[in-house]
Amino acid sequence: MIPLRKPLPQLPFIPSSKSSSFQSLASYFTLTPNPNPTISSPHPPESPTTHIPNPIQHPKPTFKIPPFGPIPPPFTQTRPFSAANSDPSQPMPVVSTDASPYDSSQPIDAGSSIRKPISLWPGMYSSPVTNALWEARSEMYGDALSDAPLQSELVARTPAQSRTGILYKFSSDYKLREQYRNPWNGIRMGKLLEDLDALAGTIAFKHCCNEDGTRRPLLLVTASVDKMVMKKPILVDTDLNIGGAVVWVGKSSMEIQLEVTQSLQGSSYTSESVALIANFTFVARDSKSGRSAPVNQISPETEKEKLLWEEADKRNKMRKKKRAEHKTDTENQDTDRVNALLAEGRVFCDMPALADRDSILIRDTCLQNSFICQPQQRNIHGRIFGGFLMRRAFEIAFSTTYAFAGVAPHFLEVDHVDFVRPVDVGNFLRLKSCVLYTELENPAEPLINVEVVAHVTQPELRSSEVSNKFYFTFSVPPEAMKDGIRIRNVVPATEEEARRVIERMDAENSQFAAL
Repeated sequence: MIPLRKPLPQLPFIPSSKSSSFQSLASYFTLTPNPNPTISSPHPPESPTTHIPNPIQHPKPTFKIPPFGPIPPPFTQTRPFSAANSDPSQPMPVVSTDASPYDSSQPIDAGSSIRKPISLWPGMYSSPVTNALWEARSEMYGDALSDAPLQSELVARTPAQSRTGILYKFSSDYKLREQYRNPWNGIRMGKLLEDLDALAGTIAFKHCCNEDGTRRPLLLVTASVDKMVMKKPILVDTDLNIGGAVVWVGKSSMEIQLEVTQSLQGSSYTSESVALIANFTFVARDSKSGRSAPVNQISPETEKEKLLWEEADKRNKMRKKKRAEHKTDTENQDTDRVNALLAEGRVFCDMPALADRDSILIRDTCLQNSFICQPQQRNIHGRIFGGFLMRRAFEIAFSTTYAFAGVAPHFLEVDHVDFVRPVDVGNFLRLKSCVLYTELENPAEPLINVEVVAHVTQPELRSSEVSNKFYFTFSVPPEAMKDGIRIRNVVPATEEEARRVIERMDAENSQFAAL
């Protein structure tokens, strides 16, 4: 009798004497007393004869240990960081950038956590960089907590003491490159935004630690993200660096500036290698009371650090001024501008056969998705990771633009983001996205402005609140415009939509005026 389907082969797992997979496993769980620790990849050198099946093309086999050969050590999820039991010959696979909390000479290997055994680290759900950063925090400071000192006992830190960097070895690390490659062989900007938030959190964490490496029981949360503009395309096959430090500190808030750089092979570092600059604002909360908590002040030393402090101080004052102006502007918006925007929308609603075929209503560009926030998406404080929300918002904004333009768009910028309400594990999150308006003055590079609103819904309480609002700007490749792609004008159909459009246009104009 011929079986209907050929059974899967049972592949025996035979540890090779040439492979160091199990020999180096112990090094993943110990720290080495190295006076000058450096970052080294934990990926063991592979034997030329070793074959690793492609997980995409092959089903996962069931491994059986044969009755011969050395038996590998049992797998465990514990991490005894004991220097006494460490082998000095084995390097640390994933460490912080520092030997002490304030020595930042080497960047973190972005791909290091891909090759580590499965653990219970928050953030293991998505990004290897997020996992590597949170793991570095634990290795730097462990669980050493101290009582929060008084304001008078807080000391000033220099920006150099919080500086941290990540190195993405895209040119040589195939596994890492595959995690960040999109279907068009470009970079997944959503994952990069997620990593930026994780790195900013690590930098804020380092700034708030004490001199002896202990940390106070603080909750550090992302309050806002300033406008980020792409200065150059980011390649997925070229090494990428992200580095940053705390540049400004208030009473309980701090601003972290991150710089994304990517240089072509053989070229020296220049300002042209900067692809993106991001400014994150974090606030500190007392872990017990939830109230704002004071943080260490900052003492810039170099001329560049002083200049960055002045620029950040101006941004902080401008944000406060805009909040005060926004309260009065929303009450006294120009009704003539609202009616002008609604004129064409009323034709669509009342006389659709006569409407302009080069225009489309905002509501006809909308997409939305909903999901339950899972425990695997939490941060080290137990709430939903802000970078995860940014990634999901970017992905639905990209999809909205793709469906609207009919061609894969390219990302240009994300506007200022305020994290209005925290998102907890178990919350029902709804993301609503639409094309808010288009800018067609330059036919070769039309601009598509997309709004994403995140609603935290609690069915048990019959409540729904806005958690975040994201505003992305995309364009389409010039080649697509030459091939006849037509970008349509987007018009509002209701007064509420018209006011949202006016608010965004005024925000864009005020930012250009400030520059």
